[in-house]
Amino acid sequence: MSFRVYQDRTKVDDTVILYLKYHYMMPLKLQAGGVHQTCYGALRHDDVIGKRFGSKIPCSKGYLYVLHPTAELWTVNLPHRTQILYTPDISMVLFQLDLQPGSVVVESGTGSGSLSHAIIRTIAPKGHLYTFDFHEQRVEKIKQEFKEHDVGDLATVRQRDVCSDGFDLEDVADAVFLDLPKPWLAIPSAKKSMKPSGGRICCFSPCIEQVQNTCEELNNNGFTDLSTMECLLRVFDPRAINLPIADIGDKGSADTNSQDKKMQKVKETDDKMEKKDSKNARGKNDFRDRPGRDFGPCYSFTTAAPPEKMPGHTGYLTFASLPPV
Repeated sequence: MSFRVYQDRTKVDDTVILYLKYHYMMPLKLQAGGVHQTCYGALRHDDVIGKRFGSKIPCSKGYLYVLHPTAELWTVNLPHRTQILYTPDISMVLFQLDLQPGSVVVESGTGSGSLSHAIIRTIAPKGHLYTFDFHEQRVEKIKQEFKEHDVGDLATVRQRDVCSDGFDLEDVADAVFLDLPKPWLAIPSAKKSMKPSGGRICCFSPCIEQVQNTCEELNNNGFTDLSTMECLLRVFDPRAINLPIADIGDKGSADTNSQDKKMQKVKETDDKMEKKDSKNARGKNDFRDRPGRDFGPCYSFTTAAPPEKMPGHTGYLTFASLPPV
């Protein structure tokens, strides 16, 4: 299964994404004769193998869709071994690090591989990712996933505590990403790993005190253009708005009672609609498709409304540039 090259049909040993319903997906490795239980009943792997990606697959109690995996779909479906970065943060990291096909990136720590897959997809086909993690089991697991996803030749995975032992790399990286408890301890080694032509660095930290220590160390090591940001996903909800249509009077009419007559007609229409609504069990406050009680006919439209409170996730991205030597 290749995460970097799209294929048209599924085959045995592929990792696919099952789309069951909104906000409910799951990864599945296809095996001949296998059966997987879903909320729509049993799914036979043989019913999926050989099908086109995007196909509608019947189950015993419903149906689902089989999707080709991407870095974004893998982020929301991967097995969590650590806390991960999600697409809003990942997109900003890739953009601010100036990554492109052929870039060489140093990453620590690897964690569950969410950012790693996005980096590999961005720097393919000739770039390379050096990724480090101190946890042996996580390192072995991510090596296995990279091999299964056909990106193993684009990544070198090492078990190493870079805060104490450094990266053991020199003059190879265009960009460095640090997701560590004390990223400032790894900054001197990160600088050493970067190319003489300079590059970009990003440090992810959950609290502002870590950001302060990181910025101080970046300044001490000659990095410039320091900036810290917090990426938040803002969801806009559709909402129906009812506004009264302004009544500016009849143009050219000298009848001073025209407004009173119009309001009387509106009131009569409103009373008729209210009686009709009561028969249809509609609420008294439902003003859709009927005139306003005191203001005449209403103009109804749908708009996007932002939330009153903005939730956060307490994470900061600090970026900096290393000038050329």
